[in-house]
Amino acid sequence: MKGFTRPDAVVLPESAMVPSENTITPAPNQFTHEVARPQPFYFGAAQQGSPPDGELAKGTRVVLLVHDGGPYCRVADGRGLYVETEYEGLRTLAPGATTSSAPS
Repeated sequence: MKGFTRPDAVVLPESAMVPSENTITPAPNQFTHEVARPQPFYFGAAQQGSPPDGELAKGTRVVLLVHDGGPYCRVADGRGLYVETEYEGLRTLAPGATTSSAPS
C-alpha cells in the first residue's frame, strides 16, 4: 500500500509477560466492584518500595476474590487478570450493575 510505513518489529522482554498464575480462565463475567481511581496493581504481594506491575484504569470492573480486612485485596478483571491492589480504591457496584465489563 503506497504511503504506508510499517513500524520496526520489537521483541518485548520476559518481564512484559503476565505470569500464568495471574490469569483466570475463563475470565469473570460477573463483577462486585469498580476501580474508583487509577491505581497500581501487583502480580505478587505488594511490597513497600517495590514498583507496581501495572495500573488498573478508573472504571474497570472487577470481582473481589480475597480480602482479609487489610489494606490490600486480590481481584480479577474482565480479561482474567488476577492481581493485588488497594481495597480503598474500589467502589462496590450497585445490585444489577454487576454483569457488564467496563474498559480494562
